Amino acid sequence: MPESSVELTEAEWAIIKAIWKSEPTTAPAVQEALFKQTGWTYSTVRTLMDRMTVKGLLKATKKGKVTSFTSAVTRAQAQRSELLYALKHAFNGALTPMVQCLLESQKLSDAEITELETLIRERKRRGK
Repeated sequence: MPESSVELTEAEWAIIKAIWKSEPTTAPAVQEALFKQTGWTYSTVRTLMDRMTVKGLLKATKKGKVTSFTSAVTRAQAQRSELLYALKHAFNGALTPMVQCLLESQKLSDAEITELETLIRERKRRGK
């Protein structure tokens, strides 16, 4: 699945995070893992997972009466897509205001700031 087409709803995020924790897994296992957080019934979870399979977000493998699910997208793909969506919609594609917002709204440690500075320096070197 191309990274640009990975768009997850809030419910899909809950499902795929549960799957990433223990894939391959089944709908009953996901329902059990998410029940305290969501209150979802088995049929709700199974319907969501079937729709996610049709959308190409999950892969389903049936053995007998048991269907196992695995993710078809990586955590990095989903995160990148979500970030680019926010950049486009909340910041009109402008990266600097988004980064400024993150820096101002988060308490960053000195180590995190140093890590960000290192990433920027490495990107500058590669870009030249």
